[in-house]
Amino acid sequence: MNENISKKHTLISKNNTRMFVILAVAGVTLSFALVSSITLIKRMNYQAKVIGARTKVEKQLKENNAAVDSLLAAYKNFDEAPESVIGTADSNSKIVLDALPSKYDFPALATSLEKLLISGGFSDIIITGSDNEATAEQNSTTPAPIEIPFTIAAKGTYTNLQMLIDSLRLSIRPFKIMRLDITASSASDSMSFAISAVTFYQPEKNLEIPLKEVE
Repeated sequence: MNENISKKHTLISKNNTRMFVILAVAGVTLSFALVSSITLIKRMNYQAKVIGARTKVEKQLKENNAAVDSLLAAYKNFDEAPESVIGTADSNSKIVLDALPSKYDFPALATSLEKLLISGGFSDIIITGSDNEATAEQNSTTPAPIEIPFTIAAKGTYTNLQMLIDSLRLSIRPFKIMRLDITASSASDSMSFAISAVTFYQPEKNLEIPLKEVE
């Protein structure tokens, strides 16, 4: 009797052990399958994003390539027009660069202003400003006009000063006069003046293609 009970207990114990092993293996297999499925789904989503981004870039490149010829033709017609946008024989590309240079070049600005003042009959000319070419922004992916501040001090007649202001106002290059100080003397037609003003330059367009990480 005891022997039969012992055999039954042994069989039950073996069955329980076998069931536990089966359940453990099934649990491990299921966990592995779930982890693998999640990993696979994440990889599929990532690959879909990569394919979508690449498709978008390829479409943009095709559109850009298709527009190259028409863009070159439009630029050639603009630059080689018989008459510039201001009615001169200069090329329009030169007019544009004269109006808004692509470099912060204070020495060139000072030279141009000095020539203008000398031709206007002024004396005791002093032109000051900051030569920040080494630290100025020279190219940008989103270029916009940047101010170049300067001051002019000189002596001349009231008529000379009026003509100078008109020249700055009518210049193809934009000038903004921020302050004008005049010191005149009743004993002479000559006067001293100081102008604080700004002009502008616009950094070159940076055509460098950025790298984009797909997340």
